[in-house]
Amino acid sequence: MTTQQQQSWPLALATPDKVAQLRQQCRQLVKRRALLSASVAAIPVPGLDVVSDLHLFTRLIDDINQAFGLTPAQIEGLQPEYRMLAYEAAVGVGGMLVGKLITRELLVPLLQRSGVKLVARQAGKLVPLAGQLASAGIGFAVFRHIGNQHVEACAAVAQQLVTAGAGRP
Repeated sequence: MTTQQQQSWPLALATPDKVAQLRQQCRQLVKRRALLSASVAAIPVPGLDVVSDLHLFTRLIDDINQAFGLTPAQIEGLQPEYRMLAYEAAVGVGGMLVGKLITRELLVPLLQRSGVKLVARQAGKLVPLAGQLASAGIGFAVFRHIGNQHVEACAAVAQQLVTAGAGRP
């Protein structure tokens, strides 16, 4: 690996405070996207919110991975020992989407974990107004919960890499 590749990692010269600041920024991003998801969920068209959530969540995961320097390309740019540390840390914190190229095949099982909430959300659309509001609320809560879990996993991995000195010349 060249020094230029090592320094291309976004958190190469970061401190633990920078990781904490980035964590807060990403949590705000999750909140904004969850509000967008909730607004789509309030539209009384069954299935529209699921398609929208898949798209929004795919982009959210990619954006969070990019911000923390944990996309597959960014991890490949690290020295081999730091690359292994990144993958081991991701497994250790349960971050199944850290450093992965996000596909529907990865997202569907993740969203199915919240299956009861999703069924309630779809059923709520059949009841005018109150059902739409309930659907939006459930959608917001589920989206925010899953998004924040990913932010925490990425922050933990990035913190371990920063502590270990990844990307430093």
